[in-house]
Parts: sequence; structure tokens; C-alpha cells
Amino acid sequence: MLSFSAAVEPLRMANRIRKRPLYQWHLYSRGDLPVPASNGMPFAPTRRFEDTDDIGTMIVVAGIGAEVVKDEGLNRWLRQLSRRQITLGSTSTGSLLLARAGVLRQHSCTIHWENKESLQEEFPDLRVTGELYEVDDRIITCSGGLAGLDMMLHLIALKHGEQLANDVAEQCIHPSIRPAHDSQRMAIQTRLNVHHPRLVRAIEVMRSHLEEVLSCQQVAEQVGLSSRQLERLFKQLLGTSPAGFYLDLRLEKARHLLLQSSLSTLQVGMACGFASSSYFSRCYQQKYGCSPRQERQARRIRPVIEGEPRTDKRD
Repeated sequence: MLSFSAAVEPLRMANRIRKRPLYQWHLYSRGDLPVPASNGMPFAPTRRFEDTDDIGTMIVVAGIGAEVVKDEGLNRWLRQLSRRQITLGSTSTGSLLLARAGVLRQHSCTIHWENKESLQEEFPDLRVTGELYEVDDRIITCSGGLAGLDMMLHLIALKHGEQLANDVAEQCIHPSIRPAHDSQRMAIQTRLNVHHPRLVRAIEVMRSHLEEVLSCQQVAEQVGLSSRQLERLFKQLLGTSPAGFYLDLRLEKARHLLLQSSLSTLQVGMACGFASSSYFSRCYQQKYGCSPRQERQARRIRPVIEGEPRTDKRD
């Protein structure tokens, strides 16, 4: 719902401010059926799926459960739009659907931070960034949530000038339009309430080596500390050991991959630095109270009716 609204509402406001229809939009869904948002609220399509003759941009809106949507009919439809030189966009996990349609090759793209690693695992040749949004020729992708607002304001500024974009932002009570390279996530200092520069750096090193795991000695060397100093720093400021914190980071990544990708449990374990599937399962059980296989089997994904709602904008 948030991703959808962030993509559409700036266009409505731009029309209202200029007092003329700068933009028009329509909703599409596979099978021309209503589609529930993640919160259960239904969206009804306003056009038939094949009625795309006069559109300029198609934005795929998706959320939880996009990884289970494997629809060759949808893939063909998106490829046909691409061949017609229609700009293709996505918000949140819609980028995964564009990737499966094969239209993101040779383009930079972004996706919600929870899904970035699973997208990279499934499509290792894609240029997946951590940007709020990416505008690359006729491909526009957004990480989701309120980042869609920043992306649409950027597109409004490119087409109709910065003044209109600023006016729309003020209507949204959005005092600062974020550039694409702003971080999707809170800074480590804010999220964990830690400010020691070497501790922050140690966490960054761990996060960048979740598949090829470093020893605590190697982490300490990279931040200019001894192993004992690193142990003391983690205990004092985070109440845990470096090894325990590092393991939690790897297990959190594993959980995201289990819930947001179609990788096998063996592939997930290897992607998170576990050489032994039994050790992976044991660590996962201790942290989350179930095995990786049980986690995947028990995940509750809301029903998906012919994919997710799509919106297009025409200028």
C-alpha cells in the first residue's frame, strides 16, 4: 500500500497544483481480477490487461510474496512492453519480477534492502545497488516504501521542473527530497545506538563478509585492534561477543533468503558462510526455534491473485 501510494499520489498532486492533467494512470492485474495489498485491502484494475496502446510507463508494484510469482505470461507481457520502447519501472519487490522477465539486463537496478541479497543470489549478473531508486535509460526501479515518493519527485523535476517537485513535496509534508544515493537503512550508529568508530567499522566489515566469513582475528586486524580489544568492545557496548554478533548477522541474512528467495536451504546456508548444513540447521534452530526447512514450510504468504497490482503513468 505504501509503495503504491508513494508512486501515484505525487502525480495526482502535480495535476492539482498545475490545474491540468499532466499525468494519467491506470491499474492492471493479471486476469483483470482484484488484487489484495499486503494489508488485505483490494485494488480493482481500471483497464484490461491487453489495453496498453497509449501508455508511456509501466510500473510493477509488488510486496510480500513476490518470489512465488512465476508467471511466464506476465514475463512475455513485460518483454513486449520493453520491445515497444515503453519505460518499465518497479517498486519494492517488483524489481524481482522485472528481473525474471529478463528486462533488467545491462541496467543498474535496486530493490528493498530485505530482498537485495536474494535478488543477487538468483541473478548474479545483475547490477543491483543499494540506492533508494535507480533511473537507467528506460528502466526505473525503486527500493519501495517512501523511496517511491523521492523517485517520483525526481521524475517530476526532470519533466516539469524543480519548482513543481518542491511544491508536491511540500503538499506531502516531505521537507527534504532525498537523492537516490541516500541509504535505505538507518545508520548502524542509530540502529544499534553505538558510536565508537572502530566498533562501527568492525560491524561494517562483518556485514561485507557474510558469505566468506572472516575470523575474529581478521576482523580485529582490519579495524586496528587486537582480538582481546575487540572482544572487550563488543561486550562493553553490545553485551555480546564478536563471534556471537557475527553469527547473528549471518543467520539474519539466512532468514531473509529463506523467506524472500527460492534458493534451496543448502544454497542459503552456503550463501551465509555455513559449510555444514547440519551446523547451519543447529544454529538456526537455536536462534529462531525452528529449522531452516521448517521456517520455509511454515512461512505464511498471503494469497496472490494473478500477481500484484500494477500502475502505469502517462505523460
